[in-house]
Amino acid sequence: MPKKIRELIKYLKKAGFYEISGGGKGAHRKYVHAKYSGAVTISGKSGDDAKPYQERQVEQATEDVKS
Repeated sequence: MPKKIRELIKYLKKAGFYEISGGGKGAHRKYVHAKYSGAVTISGKSGDDAKPYQERQVEQATEDVKS
């Protein structure tokens, strides 16, 4: 069962990512971290199911900042 967008955002925030204001149009949000080059863009409403590529991107980004 796919995770919800709100769960992915929770994982990012727990890892220390923060949202850039004005970082996306519509339902797009960008999250950055001091130890992560680039940004993680999450699209969709908080109650929507996350797509597999979004789950992989969040997992990879949180692993990168742990090390």
